[in-house]
Amino acid sequence: MEDCDLFDKDPEKLAELVVQLQESSKENPQSVPLQRADLRDAALECGFVELDEDYDILLRDVCIRAAKSQISQTDTDDSRIIQAVEALDDIDKNVNELSERLFEWYGRYFPELEMTGEELARFVSAYGSRTNVPEDHEMSEKASSSMGAELLFADEELLRTFANNICSLYDTRRYIENYINTSMGSVAPNLCEIAGASLGARLMSMAGSLEKLAAFPSSTVQVIGASRALFKHLRSRAPSPKHGIIFNNPVIKNAPWWQRGKLARALAAKISLAARTDFYSGELDPSIKEALDKKLEHIRQANPNPPERKPEAKPQGKGGKRRNRGRKKNKKSGGSN
Repeated sequence: MEDCDLFDKDPEKLAELVVQLQESSKENPQSVPLQRADLRDAALECGFVELDEDYDILLRDVCIRAAKSQISQTDTDDSRIIQAVEALDDIDKNVNELSERLFEWYGRYFPELEMTGEELARFVSAYGSRTNVPEDHEMSEKASSSMGAELLFADEELLRTFANNICSLYDTRRYIENYINTSMGSVAPNLCEIAGASLGARLMSMAGSLEKLAAFPSSTVQVIGASRALFKHLRSRAPSPKHGIIFNNPVIKNAPWWQRGKLARALAAKISLAARTDFYSGELDPSIKEALDKKLEHIRQANPNPPERKPEAKPQGKGGKRRNRGRKKNKKSGGSN
């Protein structure tokens, strides 16, 4: 090559250029200036490198730097929300198991105590033994006349420490929940407005990202979280699911059963539109919520009463007569005797 426009032989700058070209190729493959050419021969011919070994060393350094740059850019706003949602699920699973363990454990010493979950953990953390319950407490009378076993000091300290840890998990859960609610308002304002912060974050988590959720059609959004029912419908003659995790939205959850399918379709359509708006513009569009409210009200007014269910017809044989399958008739191919 006679004319060569050489880049700066700096691995860091070359890595930045590689990342930029990869991003450009995703958005518009025709905009990438480099064609599928033999870059090794071009680099040697232009004098960018002198030997093949020099090209290999430079290529390795550039690839490592480009990979590090791409890894550092994977921490997006929606990925942080997804991690928070999954952490919330882990806390719910663990705190339920630990609360059940505390209920069984402390029940040996105070079986009359009608508390569960966080309320029980707060009680054990505050008082420990039932003998420490003050007289003005509502459980004072039951504590003084309890038939439970005596709680030793070492066991009391252990139970209070165990209860303190459970209380910390409940506090952490509230902290994460507040973080999700706050983050969803800035990352996906339209999705938060239509589906709610908690449901919108969970939809993003199950889809994988806000970008993937925005790419889903409304029919897929409608049944996210109902994979078992959907596969059962595809494998057998089971009815198709009308809604997945979006059932947790009060619009569907509090609606009569005969309206839920239509409401789920309308809500899923606006959730899909809200996700696309958040991903591509990121600005709140009040018209989406207004259109959804009008659609929901129209569905409620058009379907005030449940539909009449038709009785299922019983299968019959030919001519309307039931076939007797218990008897076998001998057919003779010859004439009569």
